[in-house]
Amino acid sequence: MAVQRINPEACERSPYYSQASLVPAGASMLYIGGQNAIDATGAWIGLGDEAAQTSQAMKNVLACLEAVGARAADLVSLTITTVDGVDLALCQRAASGYLDLKSLPVINVSIVEQLARKGALVEISAVAAVIDASDAAWLGRGEAEDPAWF
Repeated sequence: MAVQRINPEACERSPYYSQASLVPAGASMLYIGGQNAIDATGAWIGLGDEAAQTSQAMKNVLACLEAVGARAADLVSLTITTVDGVDLALCQRAASGYLDLKSLPVINVSIVEQLARKGALVEISAVAAVIDASDAAWLGRGEAEDPAWF
């Protein structure tokens, strides 16, 4: 069974996030620590640019997902923390380009005075539910005859 995205009629409908997510029994949970706009070499990307920093932080989140065979559709929740004064609309547009619009996670946003890393405007942490690859065919992620699934 896949992660169930819950958007009750009594709650606001958003094109950017789900109101709740129900993770099926047996899924492995992946917890991704706060990602900043730092690439694999340790270099900052987009100093002073919240959209560029959001984009790099999301790339880092996706890299963590890919490391365990997961993808954006497996995200259950994102926590986006920004420094006060950051344009949240720019961050939202930058982050949405990395999400699976058919499987939107729950999103929490916090605004703080500063982040732990000097120069960071945005930090993104995430939780994903990773479904066993043997379930992939019936979840529509693979073909039954694909030998990788057996």
